[in-house]
Amino acid sequence: MSLRLCLLSMLLVSGLVGAAGDDLVVIAHPALPKTDRITLQRLYTGRVVSISQQSVVPINLPLGHPVRDEFLQWIMDQNEEQYTGYWLVRRYVGKGSAPQELGSIDEVVKYITTTPGAVGYVPLSKVPPGGNVIFRR
Repeated sequence: MSLRLCLLSMLLVSGLVGAAGDDLVVIAHPALPKTDRITLQRLYTGRVVSISQQSVVPINLPLGHPVRDEFLQWIMDQNEEQYTGYWLVRRYVGKGSAPQELGSIDEVVKYITTTPGAVGYVPLSKVPPGGNVIFRR
């Protein structure tokens, strides 16, 4: 077995990434409507704080999490260094702080389902039954 396949297998078994081919989606508390990529970029950079006049609480996975890295690349067109640097400057000039981070995908799902206005990204396989997917590839 190749080293790459072996590493991927280890990540899958450890639960750090979803199943191969598992699409990443953005989910939200049931009251929030579907949205677009530009709005998500603005939300995760602190430039907007609401969707359709409803306050929104964006949630991130922790630094270094592979799903976070995929989200940053897919939605933000940034890597971790660029995103973290953006928030360092923004916080320094008094324009807010980065979205709250939760430790795992399961914590993100639980928080979103129980917190009005919460938004986060998870693998499609982790969306709970009846979950509100507001953006997908």
